[in-house]
Amino acid sequence: MSRGFSPWRDLPAIAWLAAIPVVAFAHPWIPEPRWLLLHLLLLGAVTHSIVVWSQHFTDALLHVPSTPRPRLLALLAFGSVAVMAGTQTAVWPLTLAGAAAVASAVLWHAVRLTGQLRRALPARFAGVVRYYVAAAALLPVGATLGVLLARGLPDPWHERVLLAHVAVNLLGWVGLTVAGTVVTLWPTMLRTRLGAGSDAALQRALPVLLAGVLVTAGASVLGLGVLAAAGLAAYVGGAVLLGVPLVEAARRKPPTSHPAWSLGAGLLWLLGCLVAWAAILATSGEGAGEGVGERFGVLVPFLAVGFAAQVLLGAMGYLIPMALGGGATAVRAANEVLDRGGAFRVVAVNLGLLVCLLPAPSAVVAGCSLVVLLALAASLPLVVLAIRASRRRRPTARVGGRGRSLGSAVAGASVVLLVVAAGVAVDPGALGSGNVVSAAAGVAPTGHTTTVRVEAADMRFVPAEVDVPAGDRLVIEVVNTDNQLHDLVLETGVDSGRLAPGEETSVDVGVVGRALDGWCSLVGHRQMGMTLRVNVTDGDHHLHHLDTPESDHDAVDAELPPLRGHGPQTHRVTMTVGEVEREVAPGVTQRLWTYDGQAPGPVLHGRVGDRFVVTLVNDGTIGHSIDFHAGALAPDRPMRTLEPGQSLTYRFTARRAGVWMYHCSTMPMSVHIANGMFGAVVIEPRDLAPVDRTYLLVQSEQYRGPETVDADKIAAEDPDAVVFNGYPNQYDADPLRVDAGDRLRIWVLDAGPNRATSFHVVGGQFTTTYAEGAYLLREGPEVDGGAQALALMPAQGGFVELELDEPGHYPFVSHVMVDAERGAHGVIEVAEARDLRP
Repeated sequence: MSRGFSPWRDLPAIAWLAAIPVVAFAHPWIPEPRWLLLHLLLLGAVTHSIVVWSQHFTDALLHVPSTPRPRLLALLAFGSVAVMAGTQTAVWPLTLAGAAAVASAVLWHAVRLTGQLRRALPARFAGVVRYYVAAAALLPVGATLGVLLARGLPDPWHERVLLAHVAVNLLGWVGLTVAGTVVTLWPTMLRTRLGAGSDAALQRALPVLLAGVLVTAGASVLGLGVLAAAGLAAYVGGAVLLGVPLVEAARRKPPTSHPAWSLGAGLLWLLGCLVAWAAILATSGEGAGEGVGERFGVLVPFLAVGFAAQVLLGAMGYLIPMALGGGATAVRAANEVLDRGGAFRVVAVNLGLLVCLLPAPSAVVAGCSLVVLLALAASLPLVVLAIRASRRRRPTARVGGRGRSLGSAVAGASVVLLVVAAGVAVDPGALGSGNVVSAAAGVAPTGHTTTVRVEAADMRFVPAEVDVPAGDRLVIEVVNTDNQLHDLVLETGVDSGRLAPGEETSVDVGVVGRALDGWCSLVGHRQMGMTLRVNVTDGDHHLHHLDTPESDHDAVDAELPPLRGHGPQTHRVTMTVGEVEREVAPGVTQRLWTYDGQAPGPVLHGRVGDRFVVTLVNDGTIGHSIDFHAGALAPDRPMRTLEPGQSLTYRFTARRAGVWMYHCSTMPMSVHIANGMFGAVVIEPRDLAPVDRTYLLVQSEQYRGPETVDADKIAAEDPDAVVFNGYPNQYDADPLRVDAGDRLRIWVLDAGPNRATSFHVVGGQFTTTYAEGAYLLREGPEVDGGAQALALMPAQGGFVELELDEPGHYPFVSHVMVDAERGAHGVIEVAEARDLRP
């Protein structure tokens, strides 16, 4: 390999890595940000580096020089870009072409390495090159699985193939390459001799690791969870064989630089994730795909960042100065630059990742994720500075030694802890807070402690009442046996803090001298019956005026754009749950729970036969979920509640036409829907006639509290407003504008949660009405009837068609008139027909 800076060797990996923070900050505007980030790291930076540096090691170990291959690297780069572009745009032929290019480049690379093996004289570590060849042979298999995923597979095959795809690419292509490399690279980085038995371990481990990859991948595709776990156990066994001499080398000469720390930490993350992965598969029951993909998805970022990114940056930090060359002085100068803040960066990355593993508030997870990203990204400018330092050959004097590294590590830990503290301050309710008032009521303490166990399950505390002798100290053992977050708050201010499913804690109430009430403080849970009574033994419904004060609210665009293309299509959507402060009526602001910051949520639009792949990410502070009425599938896994920071992928094929509701199904469902978590999926019938204008109106109700939804008003069915598309009377001030004679189609969905609708256009008559998948009235030459209203119950939908021939203003309302007066009202403004205008 040529010495000095090499554009075809050095620039692509740096460019791929530099794109990661850009995409991370721009993720709200990217269709599939999660997979793009993973592909930038693993397909882009890691794959390029594997091809480059495995060739470097092969040349060095076999003493058989190779010629530069910029065409191979150009083919690899083209394929990587095409795969990423194809998956983001859902253009499957582009994904296929890119995957073929990547597979061809890597096979070309394997052929070159095999040729060098055949030409070389016997060498002690020729076995390392066999790891590289085996890894390269697996990548085309992984690429084929990825192409199948991009094409779209029904469940459970999608999750099964996804697990196999990760196993082959991450454990095979990346894992085997790393396994072969670290045997010689690790002791070299530590500046010590190889551990005893390294040669034998290298030979014995390869077939074990290879068998582990193949068994894991094959069993995953077949849905054999226990067998897949056995394959992972074999892979761990092979890793342990290689790890023994590595541990011996580290005990003899502990790591003292950022490259070695980063590489070592990456290997530990791999081992931990493999154990967790095997546990997930072993407890999956009959299928390795049914629901396992979602649980495994939690591990993917830690495999990518904790393992792959740290190993890559560690290896680059050591190898780049060597490749730059220039003599000992130049290498030392580059090393010193790349080691700046090394302890700080390693501690910040790994402690931040550990915090992200915990059931922490979403603000804490977001802050620690940012710390991890910035600590990793700091390596990029250091690489540029290292190249400059190598050319200048001016190393700086090292000062501080071990003490300086310790101080740097403490600083890194301090930053993470400060971020945790700030995140808790942003969301104190996630850990519990409040001023505590004594429950003693002047009673004399008995010195005795009463301990009771209370379970939170099915929106109830069990038991719902507990008895305590007056003067006793009361300790409540609270156990959350439900599938979502709960807490216990007593009127004294004592609380348990939020408990994730399966968690438990002790609540010390203190000395009790009077009866106490307790409840779950999560919104709506108290109203659903989550109350607790401690026994001691011997609304004001304000209605906001809808017309004042003045508001600068911009009306939601109700027009539904026409569909493009023909034939079944796959729609890939990422929906992020979040909490937003939003004006819900003139002068009235509420904190809403939303999908993508909208209430109603984003409209999904397709035809019968279209496939929808929806990734749901919970960036809120409590549990949420999603239920698509447009898909028919078992609700157990896709409709489960996601805690903050979790995500899932919901896949369904639209087999029936209609306007379908989607909504959060986390209990209390009425509260979640009323606070903004609903939307529409419009699936057009195959024989739908063309019209001039198409609109979508989603009716819902507002039950306003001081800051967020009022669960008591919902239970009393006493809404403050009934609205179309989330805001009362918005289409009075900003009408739906059409031309006289235009044929209109208006889709209507009643999202409720409680009120029915009778949709009516004042001054109009419907020539076609369609409700719940069937035509009630259909215009035709022999049909002389019409309709005046479309009646819908909550969660029902349909459409009406009409023509308004005379210019003017036509109100549309819910003819449940009290609701029209509450805000379910708008106007269609009809202008003179275009061909009659002067």
